[in-house]
Amino acid sequence: MNGKSCPVSFVKVDGNVARITAFYVGILFTTYLFTHNTYIVYFLILDFATRLFIEKEYSLMHIISFKTKQILHIRSVMVDSAAKRLAAYFGLIFLVFIAIISAMNITVLFYILSITLLACIVLEVLFSYCLGCKIYHIYKKIVI
Repeated sequence: MNGKSCPVSFVKVDGNVARITAFYVGILFTTYLFTHNTYIVYFLILDFATRLFIEKEYSLMHIISFKTKQILHIRSVMVDSAAKRLAAYFGLIFLVFIAIISAMNITVLFYILSITLLACIVLEVLFSYCLGCKIYHIYKKIVI
């Protein structure tokens, strides 16, 4: 092992549901970028917070993603939940900063954060690649 790893919790979740959720988050966030309807970002913040701090079964995005997986007969791919939780924390933090920066009308920083968030979403949806895990690895090297 090369030491480059995601956090591990030994609790499994369906990676395909997480990817479908990322897809829907990407669609909503892209819609926000075109419409500047701040309610979309507030909804996403609430949904991320629900998944992280309450229970994912109460998250509208999780419910829709799970139903989509069932309707499309997509097989389950069980993965460790810690990496997905880490990505959700990063997503929540980015969304909160985006909402604040948008309200402060700091355009350049707004677009830097938005493009970064969208890049992470695209990597997850298309390649099941977790940029958050790479950031976690760098963090571990610096802190530990």
